[in-house]
Formats: sequence, C-alpha cells, structure tokens
Amino acid sequence: MGTHDVTNQVPPLTGYDAFGTDHVLVDAVARWGDPADATSLHELGTLAGSPTAQGWADDADRQPPRLRTHRPTGERADQVDYHPAYHSLLRTAVAYGLTAEPWTRPSGSGAHLRRAVGFVVWSQVEAGHGCPVSMTYAAAPALGHDPDLAARWVPRLASRDYEPELRPVADKDGALCGMGMTEKQGGSDVRANTTRAEPASDGPVPGAAYRLTGHKWFCSAPMSDGFLMLAQAPGGLTCFVVPRVLDDGSLNPFAIQRLKDKLGNRSNASSEVELDGTWGSRLGDEGRGVRTIIDMVAATRLDCVLGSAATMRAALTRAVHHTRHRSAFGAVLVDQPLMQAVLADLAVESEAATLLGMRLAHAVDQGESAFLRLAVAAAKFWVCKRTPPMVAEALECLGGNGYVEENGLARLYREAPLNSIWEGSGNVNALDVLRAVGREPLAVEALDKELAQARGLDRRVDAAVDGALTAMRAVASADPVQAQLGARRLVQDLAVALQAALVVQYSPSVVAETFLASRLGDTDGRVFGTLSVGSAAAKEVVDLAFAD
Repeated sequence: MGTHDVTNQVPPLTGYDAFGTDHVLVDAVARWGDPADATSLHELGTLAGSPTAQGWADDADRQPPRLRTHRPTGERADQVDYHPAYHSLLRTAVAYGLTAEPWTRPSGSGAHLRRAVGFVVWSQVEAGHGCPVSMTYAAAPALGHDPDLAARWVPRLASRDYEPELRPVADKDGALCGMGMTEKQGGSDVRANTTRAEPASDGPVPGAAYRLTGHKWFCSAPMSDGFLMLAQAPGGLTCFVVPRVLDDGSLNPFAIQRLKDKLGNRSNASSEVELDGTWGSRLGDEGRGVRTIIDMVAATRLDCVLGSAATMRAALTRAVHHTRHRSAFGAVLVDQPLMQAVLADLAVESEAATLLGMRLAHAVDQGESAFLRLAVAAAKFWVCKRTPPMVAEALECLGGNGYVEENGLARLYREAPLNSIWEGSGNVNALDVLRAVGREPLAVEALDKELAQARGLDRRVDAAVDGALTAMRAVASADPVQAQLGARRLVQDLAVALQAALVVQYSPSVVAETFLASRLGDTDGRVFGTLSVGSAAAKEVVDLAFAD
C-alpha cells in the first residue's frame, strides 16, 4: 500500500553454496577425504542454497504426510501419502549417495567422510526426510551379521535410485530401511519389549523365518521397504528384518494405527504399528538382538551429531545473513560489538560441533571402532544438547522476524531438541559412556590416544584433557550411585576436551583462541555472547563463519 516505503528488510537467503561457504566442511574433505569429491559436494551445496530446494522444504513441512488406513472397499491400505516436495528432497539425498553407499566402498576411501559432509549440507535444507536417509545408512553394518540378507538388501540400500513405490525388494534397484525397537511399556529399555517372534518351518521370507505379533510405539518412515525390529524369540530378544512387501507381491501384515503429531520433524511420518503374524527373517542369533542392532544404533547416533551440527549451521547462517543486511540504532547489526560477540560465540559452537562430526566420520573410514565406542556417545550427548540453546540465540538475532515461520528459524527451533531424544536421550548416552569406561579398556585407551595428539599445543587444552581423563578413570572404581550422579559432568567434559583438541589442531587460530577462551576453565559464560575476546577478533570469527 502507499502508506510507506519498505526499507531495511533483509533479502531472502538464497543463491549460495552451503558447502563452499563452510570452511570446516571444505577443509575436512581436503584433509581427510578425496579432493575429487568436492565437485559433487559443491553441486549439492548450490542446490541446498537455491530457492527450489528451500521451496521443497517449506512445502514438505507445511503439508505433512497423511495416513490412509483403509481402502474405500474396507480392506486395510496402511499407506502414507507424502507431499511431492518430500519425494524431491529424498530423491536428491539418495541420488547424491547419502544412504548406504559408503559401506560398499573400499576401506579408507573417504566415502563416509564424503557422505557425512553431504548429509550436513543437505540436512540444512530440511531435516525430516533425513530420518529414512540415516536409517538406511545405518542398517548396512547390522545386516552384515547375515551374509545372505546383506547380499539381498545392502546393494539396494546403497543404490542411488529412488523408488518410493511399495514392491517386493527383489524387484527394486533401490530401497530404504527403517527400524522398530521401542514399545509402549519400555521406550529405550528395549529388553522390556513384549512383541513375540515364533519360528516358522517355512515362510515367504529368506533365511530363518519367524512370525511377529505385537506393536511398535515409534516406527518412523513406515513406507520404507524393510525394517530392523526387535522381538522376543524363544531364545530371548532377537533382531529381525521385516519387509513391507513379500516376494509374492502381497503386503506383510503391518497395520499403521496412527501418525504421531510431533513438535517438529513434521515432514517425516512417525507411526504406531501393530504386527499380527508379520513375517520376518532372523538377523543374528536368538537372544543377541541388542548386540546385532547396536551397529545400526552407533551409526544413527553419528547422524544425530551430524544432523544437530547441520541445524546449528543453518541457524548460524540465517543469523549472520540477517545481521549483515539489517540496521538498528544507526549501524548495521553485524558491525555492533555486542552482536559480534553473540555471532562469534554461535560461530565457534557451530564449528566445534561440525569438526567433531567430521572427525567421527573419518574414524568410520579408518575403522577406528575403539575410538568411536566412546567418542560417538559423548559427542551425541553434548552436540545434541547444545543445539536448542544455540538455535534459540540465533533466532533472537532476528528478533520478531525469527519467530515467524517464513524465515526458517522457527522450523529449526522446533527441530532442535529431536536428536537429543532419538537413539537414546542424554541420560541413556551418559550411562553408555559409563559402561564403556568401566568395561572397555581399549575404548579408553583409544580416546586417550586421540586427545594426546593435542598435547603441548596449548596449556588450557592440556589441563582440560588431563581433567577429563582423570575423571574418566576415577569413574571405573567409583560407587555406582556416585558414578551416575557425575555421569553428565564427565561426558560434558570429555566432549568439550575432544572439541578443544580438534579446534586447536585444525581451526583458524582466531577461532581456536575464541573457543578455548570461552569453553575451558572457569571462563564459560552462562549465555551466548559473553566472550572475553575483542571486537576485532569477534568480527574475524564471524567473517570466517559464512563467506556469502
């Protein structure tokens, strides 16, 4: 209308390369990966920063999936219908090899690092579709417990062909995999599961056939081609591969009761499922279900770290972009010292999270299983917990505009708590660290070796490493009650020591100094923006963070 001129409004954040503008990712590929992968990652990054991809994200989030339980004729349908934008997002992820492809590549090729970088880049567009991407990636190592089932499933899970239609997996070039572990009565305590699995002498599934009866309380991506599920067999809790469609083309009994009405992650369907004589192939030995599926859990926990790092990065770029184009009180926001302190604090938090995620992915490439045993659980606890307050502070940089859905940060804020819950809440991961510290000396030794690489580079890092390792060893002989009471502090200190050891080795000096000065010792502020570094250093950190 003609009542005023529109000025001082921020242009849309589009037309940038989400990979090329992130020096942490670019450096990680150069340091630990195959430099030839940079070309496809630039392509994916450019698509991630395009109006087309951002439109897909908005549509998929605002028009969530719909469940059709029955056909008009009364038979069960158990179909979930997604907006076409969701399929565009998922098709892109599959086409760029973000599912199980790295498990089919030679060891040490940098394939997991490349995939981790791509996952961080593409998850910044929209996080919900990343759930089936992550589960499909993580299913491959668990399937390795049965060579025949692995031969049937892994090549299809590693394919770059996206085939969303439900058909027998033998008739498809590409497939997706989900998981179903938790039940109403147990949640993370999967040993309390009551779903039964009865052996069948013969059945329409390969390998050792069973029929499952029971329920699953959270079963995300229910239109996947197959699921890894836990059920009580005669020999105890056991893992099974459950297809949606049997080889003869008939639907496996898989009654989707409802879709969860979730806080965030709305493009991704999370369902409650009833199993009634549902066919499954046993994966691993009876009674070894947790041991079998733990390989999948370890990989999905890594993706929780990567997904949270992506959420942090997306929030940071929006905050920096906004403050570079918005003025208040006579100056551009990004040039004002207090805003610089806030943005720099957010930037080092994001960089440390991303760098830690990249190091973990490199460890998968290198087969560093002992290091990963402790490091993944500690990183999952810490990075995922830091995401909600970090995103909230980034949102505040936009003021009221950040609280409006069309600016993207509101969706990130709703998404931010999820990864801290998925694959075990903070307490579950903290207790997992305690178990590893007490029972797995090789994991403790590997973590010690990793931290030792930073010794002598900075006295503050040395002190943090010494403190964390001393606390870790004390836990092994501590009273169980006292050990639990100190578990969160221990895991926090381990994760921050890991981040400090990485940034002092690999981050630009101004970023490393800002991180160490604000995160180690007694200098850590209770809120973002309480840095003790000067304005020039803060500005340099922000400039490095997002080179748009």
